Amino acid sequence: MKPRLILSMAALAVASAADWPAFRGPNSSGVSKETNLPVEMSPAKNVVWKTPVAPGHSSPILVGDSIFLTGWEGPNLLTYSLDRKTGAIRWRRELARPRQQELHKSNSPASPSPVSDGRNVYAFFTDFGLISYGPDGNERWRLPLGPFNNPFGMGASPLLADSRIILNCDSETDSFLLSVDKDSGKPLWRVERPDAGRGFSTPILYRPPAGPPQALVAGSHQLTAYDVVTGRAVWWFTGLTWQLKPTPVMEGARLYILGWAGGSDQGNQEELPPWAEILRLRDTNGDGRLQQSEAGDPRLERDWKEADLDKDGVLGERDWRMYQGRRRALNSITAIRLGGNGDMTSKSLLWRYMKSLPNAPSPLVYNGVVYLLKEGGILTALDGATGEVRKQARLTGALDQYFASPVAGDGKIFAVSQIGHLVVLKAGPDWEILAVNDLDEECYATPALADGRVYVRTRSALYAFAALPAK
Repeated sequence: MKPRLILSMAALAVASAADWPAFRGPNSSGVSKETNLPVEMSPAKNVVWKTPVAPGHSSPILVGDSIFLTGWEGPNLLTYSLDRKTGAIRWRRELARPRQQELHKSNSPASPSPVSDGRNVYAFFTDFGLISYGPDGNERWRLPLGPFNNPFGMGASPLLADSRIILNCDSETDSFLLSVDKDSGKPLWRVERPDAGRGFSTPILYRPPAGPPQALVAGSHQLTAYDVVTGRAVWWFTGLTWQLKPTPVMEGARLYILGWAGGSDQGNQEELPPWAEILRLRDTNGDGRLQQSEAGDPRLERDWKEADLDKDGVLGERDWRMYQGRRRALNSITAIRLGGNGDMTSKSLLWRYMKSLPNAPSPLVYNGVVYLLKEGGILTALDGATGEVRKQARLTGALDQYFASPVAGDGKIFAVSQIGHLVVLKAGPDWEILAVNDLDEECYATPALADGRVYVRTRSALYAFAALPAK
């Protein structure tokens, strides 16, 4: 190989390593190798550039010389390409919104983050499905999907697994995992997930010592590792809570899975009778289903709308089985060993922690410490090997609601609250607050770290912040 070609390939590898190509960056870890990241940031301080963009909760991704971002505006779903250096909008593509599905008030029509292979961008929208654009904004392919039976709207971002796009579509009914050829948009396989209810967790990629890579999917009660080539379930771990929002993260040979869902904190667990027994006890009209008048349980009456997953007005066997699982589920962050075959629940468990758990923000693992950011600005640092609490305290000055996930680089942690407080911390088991910055606008998107910059998407703009020389 000629020296010039070797040099070119090395430069390409370095450029790729500096990218932030998906939700939370490399394999959704939230960790960057960047240095000289700023501590103080505001609309008037350390701003490299600011670009107005349409609303959306998706996070920016950075590849090559481009930034990709999604949004929405009235009847249209938007995909942007911006110049990474200047923030100038290169192109904006509009996709007609064929439907307007029900959304939770904290969700948006553009919440899943796009993913890129270094040239092309792939975006998923609740109200459409998948679409891919080339570097010049030319539409490459589209794959309509849905509608989805998810009263909160969808949240999982697509995963790039070599030549495939992997998409997790967990809903109250008809949940599935999909593999699509990234160049043609042709579906390669689809695996049904009948035991998964609504979920919002983005899959991550695990490359075992031997064999094809695996997509790790956290869903109702179970994490499953799927062979990305065939869609076969290779191994799984059970005992998770009933609704998964955060994305799992790995460090070394360990995987950390966080799940919090309403009614499933420690001490709330109940064991309900099996379906045959509940019919014998409560099915007074003998139709083989439960009417609401036959509920016989104040909590079930209260939960009826959510327990009726297929929205047919009665509870069938699947509805009851899923409700059983919900009532026995336990919230936790769980550390397990990666890999294996078949059911690894009893073999892989390392530790569980069940207090002060976040609802939406994914955990952050940085230099052996696990960070959990809970509503109200409670930050917990756990020892990654043992689960021991090293420090737990409130983020003074930012006791807010949090939907964005924390990210880390340069020995610092960056966390942004819903009302726009951007907290910068010195990382470590005994973390310290370095600054609480006010962005003066709502923020749901997770920051991106690249180019010695912190990229933050607020309700109306995308910012690039850097440690600029004092004027």
